[in-house]
Amino acid sequence: MGVHMADDTSATGVTREGDTAVRQVLDAAVREGGVPGILAEIRDGGGQWYGTAGAADTDTCRPRGHGDRFRIGSITKTFTATVLLRLVAEGRLTLEDTVERWLPGMVTGNGHDGSAVTVRRLLDHTSGIHSHTNDQPALSRQASYTPGELVAIALSHPADFPAGTGWAYSNTNYVLAGLIVERVTGRGLAEEIADRLVRPLGLTGTSLPLGADPDLPAPHARHYTRLFSPDPGAPVHDATELETSPYWAAGGMISTVSDLTRFLAALLGGELLGPEQQREMLTMVPTADWLPRASYGLGLSRLVLPSGVPVWGMGGALFGSWSYVYGTRDGSRVVAANINADWVRGRWEDPVGLFTDLLEAGLGPAAGGVQSLD
Repeated sequence: MGVHMADDTSATGVTREGDTAVRQVLDAAVREGGVPGILAEIRDGGGQWYGTAGAADTDTCRPRGHGDRFRIGSITKTFTATVLLRLVAEGRLTLEDTVERWLPGMVTGNGHDGSAVTVRRLLDHTSGIHSHTNDQPALSRQASYTPGELVAIALSHPADFPAGTGWAYSNTNYVLAGLIVERVTGRGLAEEIADRLVRPLGLTGTSLPLGADPDLPAPHARHYTRLFSPDPGAPVHDATELETSPYWAAGGMISTVSDLTRFLAALLGGELLGPEQQREMLTMVPTADWLPRASYGLGLSRLVLPSGVPVWGMGGALFGSWSYVYGTRDGSRVVAANINADWVRGRWEDPVGLFTDLLEAGLGPAAGGVQSLD
């Protein structure tokens, strides 16, 4: 159960300051935290470093690999928001357009009002639209779901608050954002993500599955889930093959650590959005009952690490897979990581604690991070 380091035959790049601390967290995640396997990559001006620990497959003890594909959950939101902001830059819609304008009659009832919900309020989670993923019984009634069916599940519940008066994380916001992309362009969201982001950046391991395809392309780790139960004795299930239509534009994508660091470095570095759209994406609003010391922009979050260092990026969790990708404000140093589980034990209360330690090691003071002034 070794950790692959930058100076062995399984890694790339050259060991730099902070990489040793990251390696220690990876090792502890498996030895103390009990995760099956973990994978991380650091990208900066000096190149790329990656490390792994533990197993991709607990039956065969096959180790995790640098090229493993995994489900990235809510990091999908950053891709969806970037596509929408590029359409805004092209003048095809504005952030102040309403849902009612683009999806007439879709958002209404139970306190939901599509004429009061703007594109901006979808992307920064201030819409008040209830999240369909809070109704797991409704998501267990059939094999797959259309985006319209997901919206209907959300609207069967009262709105969380009147649009623009609060903050609540809602996956339905991004289902609606994906539908708006399709209405504006006349093309599928998967095509838009592929043509605007995946192909230009050379993200060869990244995709949004079409339809109800449950397959995870090789190479990949097995995805092990306890169904997010905090009980250490909860049974473990294999969720590698997973029908992800309930998550789609909000959480259905697949990627690799190399693709994620490349994408976020390009995004924060100004390669994907013009100055005005990047400023909009990075305009943060306060969050509620979410990550510690977090604020949220348009598909991108800002965390202040316990050391005081601010970082920008996104995390995502889906059954059997938990991922983070965060970097410096200018994208000059980015860290991406994935565990093929949705639990951790030992000194961490949950995977958020584990990833916080990993970000401190890779982006904090020891790695040259600058403390926040706020």
